[in-house]
Amino acid sequence: MNINRESIKIIAFDADDTLWINEPYYQKAEVEFCQLLENYLPQHSISKELFETEMNNLSLYGYGVKGFILCMIETASRISAGQLSLKTVNKIIEIGQDLLRMPIELLDGVEDTLAQLNKNYKLIVATKGDLLDQERKLNNSGLQKYFHHVEIMSNKKNNDYLKLMSKLECEAGNFLMIGNSINSDILPVLEVGAQAIHVPYHITWEHEKNDEKVKPNNFLQIESLAQLLPILL
Repeated sequence: MNINRESIKIIAFDADDTLWINEPYYQKAEVEFCQLLENYLPQHSISKELFETEMNNLSLYGYGVKGFILCMIETASRISAGQLSLKTVNKIIEIGQDLLRMPIELLDGVEDTLAQLNKNYKLIVATKGDLLDQERKLNNSGLQKYFHHVEIMSNKKNNDYLKLMSKLECEAGNFLMIGNSINSDILPVLEVGAQAIHVPYHITWEHEKNDEKVKPNNFLQIESLAQLLPILL
């Protein structure tokens, strides 16, 4: 084991695809979007165009459904050479609104794991995304009672984690981050001297994919949150 359990005071959990299902809903919405516009381009080409738009706008919109909706509209306008009908724009907005209304489906073992860990540690949520949407998902999840603090972050870089630890008055060595993204939840945390546990999810957004081999120091990879209990208790 490469996690120092005795030093941990705060455990931070990512939300989307760590506590509950998220990315499959986005992929379903993207398929609907591509099908809507397949008279202009093949679906795989539309998907590629959408991803390019998302990356170009990430610094403007950040992460979340609302930015995704704007990127779908911009992409549709571009590939249709500005000939997009109002009916199609409304359908794109509807796809996005359906995404916002998706039910919360917890991943296996999540609630029992949180209930047990909550007895021994301060638990927090540290997640990216749109403030209103992430608050809604947390409220609807029924998990809020287990968390001492909720941090909805515009990004998850080294400095973002350092600011969070400072706010929580927590030294890096006493902080453990648990999440599904190597890019967002693991590497920046390890770089500032904290600990991290990777819980891969079977579907990953292209922007979050990373095949980098993580050094074993202060790091562990497990298959599900249910495996945390024997490690941390």
